[in-house]
Amino acid sequence: MKVDGKPYRTIWPIDDGRAVRVIDQTKLPFEFCTLDLCTVADAAIAIKTMIVRGAPLIGATAAYGMMLAMRNDSSDNNLAAAYKLLLATRPTAVNLAWALGRARDVLTPLPSPGRITAAFELAKEICDSDVIANASIGDHGLELIRKARRPGRDRINILTHCNAGWLATVDWGTALAPIYKAHDQGLPVHVWVDETRPRNQGAALTAWELNKHGVPHTLIADNAGGHLMQHGEVDLCIVGTDRTTSTGDVCNKVGTYLKALAAHASGVPFYVAAPSSSIDWSLKDGVNEIPIETRNAREVTHLSGRGIDGRVQEFQITGEGTSALNIAFDVTPSKYVTGLITERGVCEANQNSLATHFPDMKDV
Repeated sequence: MKVDGKPYRTIWPIDDGRAVRVIDQTKLPFEFCTLDLCTVADAAIAIKTMIVRGAPLIGATAAYGMMLAMRNDSSDNNLAAAYKLLLATRPTAVNLAWALGRARDVLTPLPSPGRITAAFELAKEICDSDVIANASIGDHGLELIRKARRPGRDRINILTHCNAGWLATVDWGTALAPIYKAHDQGLPVHVWVDETRPRNQGAALTAWELNKHGVPHTLIADNAGGHLMQHGEVDLCIVGTDRTTSTGDVCNKVGTYLKALAAHASGVPFYVAAPSSSIDWSLKDGVNEIPIETRNAREVTHLSGRGIDGRVQEFQITGEGTSALNIAFDVTPSKYVTGLITERGVCEANQNSLATHFPDMKDV
């Protein structure tokens, strides 16, 4: 995607792979800057502090983190240590364990000298595959957007939650990929952007990248979505996923479940853009089996923003003595999901349909 006319991915190697450059998402939307990751510890910190975030991008960063570890020390001990360090950064997004598992499987049988090149090639393959998969999700989702256009309406209203755009992936995005494809083909799409408390990733990230691409959008408070659905102002919802079970339960940014309930009650189609790398084939019961990350309460009690003096500052929004709970994700049961938009087409959110679309992966 492009920022001020210049094409970017969210992560790319520099200096022949001796470092990896990422977009520092903690600085958006007020400053666009990049950061170089030079060690596996740098990669772990970037994931944990959400310099990079979004399930596909977390997996890509972990893969490059393993490459950086091998450049420093390609021994068995360091391979195991790097795997353990990166795996502990964030528990919910399955792409993390998926990418690290692939790296461990590829690198372990190799002699130490060959691990650096192999790790570099694997990370590149994971990134390139992510871009291809997301572009395909965009193509399949585009057809859903076409069908959602209602006669006599001058625009197609799509609601999304959190950020599942190109900033959450290597490129294109998942939930936003169909929107970008529709906009580029001249369809009159308009996006309702949930602000997505507590980190306001809809306001800071989704609105920012939609604006850069020229897609019409309106920022709304998280709890306004149900009202808009009740009054016919939402034609369909498209969200992303951090982990989807083999039965179609979807784990995504907290608040997604409430949007799915509102959509179900209002007769609004609720789609989830789910690349196969985000499907956990080992799980069947998302509510009880998916680990849910609890983050620092400070993300709830404080906000960052630009003050009247133009400086970006952190503000406390609670009185002293108020505690907070920061649950980062929730699970939407499959019965509330109209369909899963995958790189292999749109499928129903159930075990049989997923297995039919991914017969080569259902036993993974």
